[in-house]
Amino acid sequence: MNENEKLLHAQRKPLIFDIHHFALDDGPGIRSTVFMKGCPLSCLWCHNPESMKSGREIAFYPKLCINCGDCKTVCPEGAISFEHAGRIIRDRCTACGKCAEECPTTALKIVGKHYSVSNLIEILLSDHIFYETSKGGVTFSGGEPTLYMDYVGKVMKGLKANNVHIAIETSGMFNLDEFKTKLLPYINLIYYDIKLYDPRKHEQYTGKSNKQILSNLTDLVKEPDVRIIPRLPLVPKITATTDNLTQIARFLKSAGITTCELLPYNPGGIAKRIAIGKDIHPDIPRTMMGIEEEKKLGEIFARLQN
Repeated sequence: MNENEKLLHAQRKPLIFDIHHFALDDGPGIRSTVFMKGCPLSCLWCHNPESMKSGREIAFYPKLCINCGDCKTVCPEGAISFEHAGRIIRDRCTACGKCAEECPTTALKIVGKHYSVSNLIEILLSDHIFYETSKGGVTFSGGEPTLYMDYVGKVMKGLKANNVHIAIETSGMFNLDEFKTKLLPYINLIYYDIKLYDPRKHEQYTGKSNKQILSNLTDLVKEPDVRIIPRLPLVPKITATTDNLTQIARFLKSAGITTCELLPYNPGGIAKRIAIGKDIHPDIPRTMMGIEEEKKLGEIFARLQN
């Protein structure tokens, strides 16, 4: 199976790496957040690096390992080595999952599972009472859920039939016409990522130009009955600069957007990168931003938008 075939297969059967029940940070009320694998961007600071690849992966957590050797015994590819710091020889691993299934301590874990549309709807509706009482709902996140519009649209339709509030967290890199047809009719709230305004820097740190992202946002804000909240991650020395904040604030103001959430950088993605065998770029901050610096940037941004 070549890379294009793998991508088409993933689009037909998208994988989910987590369903976070009772979430309080992904929209109003109590929510269930569905985290999908696969993303068109490759942001160096990504808090969920296990979401970048659309296919299944194996994560290794050394603190849980008891060195029993069961994983090495069952691996058909000889991809387990106790001399290897990450335990898994990644260029041999096919992510078949046999090592994780055999592991008695979950030191090895399969990242990515497919749910049928009906199964996922059933799981999400099991929390319906919490959505009702808290005015919450379901949020689709990732990764990038718009990679799988047919699948996500069917799930959203089933939820909307049960009066569930639906939110989506997106990078903004999607086909706008398809989004309007397949997803927008079911969505109540869009969290829209804006990371870097300068197209060259955006490509440098995320792997792609931001032209489509900015264009889609400019168009979507004209749509009625949908609330859009831009989100800007404050990554020290990358996105959290006066120059970048100034450019984004001016862009949002020109688009008629008066609300934007500034998200504090969390270095938790570093440990996740190590677990799935990804390298850590030297530009990535290892610590969180100081409270005073974060407050100062927030004040600058607010002043520019007023």
